[in-house]
Formats: sequence, structure tokens, C-alpha cells
Amino acid sequence: MHAETAVPPAVRDAGPVAIRARGLTKRFGALTAVDHVDLQVPRGHVYGFLGPNGSGKSTTIRMLCGLLVPSEGEAEVLGLPIPEQAEVLRGRIGYMTQKFSLFEDLGVRENLEFLAAVQGLSRAAAKRRIDQLLVQYRFEDRQKQLAGTLSGGQKQRLALAGAVVHEPELLFLDEPTSAVDPESRRDFWEKLFDLADAGTTLLVSTHYMDEAERCHRLAILDRGVLVADGSPAELTGALAGRTLAVAAAEPRRARQVLAAAPGVVSVAQIGNGLRVLLDGAAGAGAGAGVEAALRQAGVAAEVVAVAPGLEDVFVSATRSRDAHGREAA
Repeated sequence: MHAETAVPPAVRDAGPVAIRARGLTKRFGALTAVDHVDLQVPRGHVYGFLGPNGSGKSTTIRMLCGLLVPSEGEAEVLGLPIPEQAEVLRGRIGYMTQKFSLFEDLGVRENLEFLAAVQGLSRAAAKRRIDQLLVQYRFEDRQKQLAGTLSGGQKQRLALAGAVVHEPELLFLDEPTSAVDPESRRDFWEKLFDLADAGTTLLVSTHYMDEAERCHRLAILDRGVLVADGSPAELTGALAGRTLAVAAAEPRRARQVLAAAPGVVSVAQIGNGLRVLLDGAAGAGAGAGVEAALRQAGVAAEVVAVAPGLEDVFVSATRSRDAHGREAA
């Protein structure tokens, strides 16, 4: 990991933790899907995994759940060594995938009753818990409706209700909002924070930047490697002074000029403007250098400093890794 990515010590004692992993690695033949990941997730936090498809998020979650055996490394989840104590762990965790995995030909209540039975709840305890969930997740008037006839957002809420029917201490959610509309996504995240407020630890994988910003803490994975780890504020704060907005009459021409300019990590067009990310050596007065490059090319533009975002963090971390000769697995 390069210093520019501002990765704090990956394993650092900071009070009670729900997950601790060291050197976690998974290989599938010649492919290294997860590459020596160190991870620490505090209890009661919403901890995000940010990265594109194929970055190793799902594989890491499956190892932490005990569904995959690591090729190297060790993990401790809720104080249990994994995968050795995976069977014991499963009664204390919940797991929700991006694909709707409940029975579409069963009703809402029937699905929850089945999951409660799988988790070993007594009939009386299951009834109390399901009655509570039907109210909490707004299914009182849909108890008999077949799950397959629900909307995308309703299916998502039902899957979450099913994942917490046994009141787990730790909830894994793997790309849970990839198939729903923005309003349903916001509603879903309100439910997640309700769980966190009640003491549940949540590990949520996502490729949405706006969702990543909601997390208490965030890990960014790139081709199996942990390239950044910290709170959203810590990660964006490390890039202070390195992000610029450029307004130019010819944005495509300006982009071509800046893409070849020294010290520029990336240039992205957003509407009629450009967003520029500079490398860590840019220093004070970097905006003047960008203006000079444009002026020299005969491109009139206005350059102003702007606050960095998580997309800038992701680009900085992954581009810095590429620049130092690390190849994709």
C-alpha cells in the first residue's frame, strides 16, 4: 500500500471488535481473489466494503461467514476462530445477498416462519418475533401475499426481515440494494441504522458511493487488495487540496490537455465541467499549474479548489497502486 492512499494501520485495537482478520487470502487456482487482507470491524458499527464487481468483496464476506475456507490467513468473528467454529457462528449472524433468496411461492409470513424454524426458534418465540417484524417492515396487510409477487423494494425488506428473524449480533449484507430504486434504497438504509442503533454490527458491501458515505467506517477493495480503510471523513480529508473543478468552454479539449499534464491523476467530465484529481506531490498552488497548462494550450478555463469525495479516494487509491507496478490478480 502506498502512503498516498492514507491507509491507517489495518489492525489496531480500538475497543470491542466484531471482526478481526489478518492476512486473509483466497485463491482459486491461479486467481488470487482476496490478497492478504487485514481487517477490523468495531462492534455496533455500519462498516462498508466499497469496490467494483470482481474486487473481492463477496469472497471476503463468504470467508468471514465460514462459507469459504481461506487459502491463507486467519479470522476471528464474534470472538470465534473461523472457519473452525463456523457452525457455532451461524446462529449468531445474519446473511443477505443481492439476489432474492426466499421462496417466491410462499407467502410473506410463511417465509418468515420457515426461516425462524431453521434458526431454531420455538413456535411461541417465532410468532412473537414475526408479529414484530411484520409491523416493523410494513407487511401487516401482506402477510399472505406470495413473495414472488412483491415489488423489488418489498422483496428487499422481506429478505432483511428474514435475515434478522433470529436477532443476530452481526449482519452481513452483500450488495443488498443493487436491484432497487433510489427511494427503496434510502428506506432500506434507515432500517440498517435502526439495527445499528439497537447494537447490531453490520458489514455492507456496495459499489454505490452515496451508500459508502453513510457508513461509520469503510474499506476499499481493488482486485482483492485492501487499498484504503477509515471513516469517510478520514479518507476524504487525506486528499485535501488535491481536487479541482474546471469550467471550460471546450471541456473535451480541456480534458485532453489535462489528461497529459504532469501531476494529474485523473480527469472526469461532469456535465459541462471537469473534476481533476492531483497526485500527492502537487502541493500548494496546484490550481495555478493546471491553469497554466490550459493557458499554454490555448484553452480558456476557470479553476477552483473543491472538497474531495469518496470517488476521488477510490481513484487515488487504485491509480496509486497501478502506478507502483502492482498488477491485477
